[in-house]
Amino acid sequence: MQLVIVESPAKAKTINKYLGSDYQVLASYGHVRDLPSKDGSVLPDDDFAMSWEVDARASKRLSEIAEAAKQASRVILATDPDREGEAISWHVLEVLTKKKALKDTDVQRVTFNAITKSAVLDAMANPRQLDMELVEAYLARRALDYLVGFTLSPVLWRKLPGARSAGRVQSVALRIVVDREMEIERFRAQEYWSVEADVTADSPPFTARLVKHAGKRVQRLDIKDEATASAARAAIEAASLSIRAIEKKPVKRSPAPPFTTSTLQQEASRKLGFTAQRTMQAAQKLYEGVDDQGGLITYMRTDGLFVSPEGIAQAREVVGQRFGPAYVPGEPRYYKSKAKNAQEAHEAIRPTNIARAPETLRLESDLARLYELIWKRMVASQMENARLDRTTVEIESADGQTGLRATGQVVAFDGFMAVYEEGRDERQKGAESEEDDDSTRLPTLKEGSAAKPEAIRTEQHFTEPPPRFSEATLVKKLEELGIGRPSTYASILTTLRDREYVRMDKNRFYPEDKGRLVTAFLEQFFARWVEYDFTAALETRLDEVSAGDLNWKVLLRDFWTDFHAATQAAGELRTSAILDHLNEALGPHIFPDKGDGSDPRECPLCHEGQLSLKTSRFGAFIGCSRYPECRYTRPVASPDATDGSAEGGDRQLGVDPETGQPVELKIGRFGPYVETTPPGAEKPKRSSLPKGWTPGGMDLEKALRLLTLPREVGPHPEDGKMITAGLGRYGPFVQHAGTYANVSDIEEVFEVGLNRAVALLAEKRAGRPGRGSAAAPLKALGDHPETGEPVQVMAGRFGPYVKSGKINATLPKGMDPEALTMEEALPLIAAKAASAPAKKTAAKKPAAKKKPAAKKKPAVKAKATPKSA
Repeated sequence: MQLVIVESPAKAKTINKYLGSDYQVLASYGHVRDLPSKDGSVLPDDDFAMSWEVDARASKRLSEIAEAAKQASRVILATDPDREGEAISWHVLEVLTKKKALKDTDVQRVTFNAITKSAVLDAMANPRQLDMELVEAYLARRALDYLVGFTLSPVLWRKLPGARSAGRVQSVALRIVVDREMEIERFRAQEYWSVEADVTADSPPFTARLVKHAGKRVQRLDIKDEATASAARAAIEAASLSIRAIEKKPVKRSPAPPFTTSTLQQEASRKLGFTAQRTMQAAQKLYEGVDDQGGLITYMRTDGLFVSPEGIAQAREVVGQRFGPAYVPGEPRYYKSKAKNAQEAHEAIRPTNIARAPETLRLESDLARLYELIWKRMVASQMENARLDRTTVEIESADGQTGLRATGQVVAFDGFMAVYEEGRDERQKGAESEEDDDSTRLPTLKEGSAAKPEAIRTEQHFTEPPPRFSEATLVKKLEELGIGRPSTYASILTTLRDREYVRMDKNRFYPEDKGRLVTAFLEQFFARWVEYDFTAALETRLDEVSAGDLNWKVLLRDFWTDFHAATQAAGELRTSAILDHLNEALGPHIFPDKGDGSDPRECPLCHEGQLSLKTSRFGAFIGCSRYPECRYTRPVASPDATDGSAEGGDRQLGVDPETGQPVELKIGRFGPYVETTPPGAEKPKRSSLPKGWTPGGMDLEKALRLLTLPREVGPHPEDGKMITAGLGRYGPFVQHAGTYANVSDIEEVFEVGLNRAVALLAEKRAGRPGRGSAAAPLKALGDHPETGEPVQVMAGRFGPYVKSGKINATLPKGMDPEALTMEEALPLIAAKAASAPAKKTAAKKPAAKKKPAAKKKPAVKAKATPKSA
């Protein structure tokens, strides 16, 4: 028997079918070991010795693999064909060696770029040894990430409470987002005007724009005010215009190359609205296959553009069959990656069988959409160029002082555009562009013909700041700068969101104040390590390790010497000194100019103290320097404060007309709230501000409405018990006899009537497990391979979770419940089961011998830990 070890059970099942009964294929379920999350896992003083710990979820599987290895005549490591796959194979081999499971067994490594029968059999016929240079590159990256995280993060926790962590690549990606936000804040809009005319020249009217005024060329931003625009309009009206020149120019457009990991993430974001993580989850399923026909696409973590001759031949055949010979280029197209150290041995991402068209497959929605995108891109990459005819018409006055230009283009032959056109990122408005993509068809015109303006339009515009990054544009920026590697981009972006350093709004990254503080801190005290060039240069050196040109421990020593000194220096700084640096660095953001010449840092409450960053165990805030005499505080605010968060601090909103007591707005450690103390009450009455209500927008009327909560709606018609409406930790609700039902928004809490409340409560009870019908799962994944229990994705009060039997495992933040697979669910269930406290066995009482009757009681045995089935 020969043992084959892969990562996933889906992959194992398919490969076992290809190889037959002489092989046993087992899955490791991904990585099996990691560095423990504690000090001492990497020891720089001991030549960077690394202590590995077997994952609790992997322990049982490794024991099964070890037992199988003892009986095997050959062990074949068949993990993925990249650095991470090489690392998993190395970890498995290390564990098997320590378990003495190999003895004299032959161990070989195979890789295949697609899970198809031919690819797998070909790989088995060409085994090799582990590539230790790739393994060492992995070890270097893992050690660097650990050393940065476990050396820098504690400094952040001590000096900047509320900060979560820092990372070698994550912090640089965050800086890119923050730098763009600062660029937007510094931007000042510039006014400009456009002048267009509808012109006829013995022809139907067509549109032309002003390109020459008073004998000078006019560019996009040259007309800066209405007076100049009006003068240009008058010049056109007064001019004797004619068509001076007509230029027709054929233009070719070439297709985009097939996908790499980076371009797939970018295009899926543009065209499908997928996050990088969602894209990679769907691509993983397509790679592993969803039916008995094996994998649907080649390996999805690649930066190479190479396509096998078989793949090119398939694509050309499909093009000829579907579109005809005119769409097949005379020679196959070959692409070469421009990325640094691209692993050209890895194929680009393409369908394993291009003849398998998207419409012939029955796939889940995400998989179907992503497969169609990959299929179209690959087919288009082997199609003829598109040919366009671009026409430019120059119109000029007799004296040469005024000129207009009309452009248009038509598609003469669509070529690859019949299948696919690459998406485009948003371009900054107001930027000069020489290329006009106007696809308008112009009428037939003749040089020398008189041109008459039928209508003239002047329009005011303002330049706009550069757009915030989307996932697509941020991934593109990271790749352009050489920061990180495409296979890591999804996890980097997910980490930034999970740490709450950024938020997504309309698919754009906005830095949170916490993220800006961390970036400012790192730029002030660790400037070298968050520089784009330094991070990119470090990536290049890591690539040199994987190529065998640099010793990985030399790289670590070079990095650690200066980095360790910087962390020690920062750790010795007083917090007050750090805050002074941050006040200066973030001044324009947290202390915006008021526009009236007054000191932006003057305390608005006492008018004597200076506002400054302060820290507490709950994070950073703005406070007065005269504390405790002045207790003014407010959150760290955005400079424009469009959400009202820059206003506030503790202040009195007015007096309750019924009680005569003051009503105050306060900023607490858990956020803003309103408060009043009714006469005779021992404690004040408080209410947090609901979502969407800002401190700056609060007034007495709103505060009094909040302080009426919870309010009585009326008695329930079934039992007479009171229904109340209120505002809780999880939002507005109605409540009756221990049942809470959410309402749509805070306004409904003030207005909800008895009938509506009863209906909401009835719906809530109908959907609660144990009362009425059981809650329906979001998704059924099938039966657990070991227990036979159903595995289901459920919606819970605290977020989605996966359920099997009595085990409920919460999904990690950012994981899409609709996209969850059985392979992803099983490790979560196993980890939850492993972390559950063991059942206690009944302790035997010393007096048991004196009371033999007690031994006959079956209840004692029933308490013993049951044997596993």
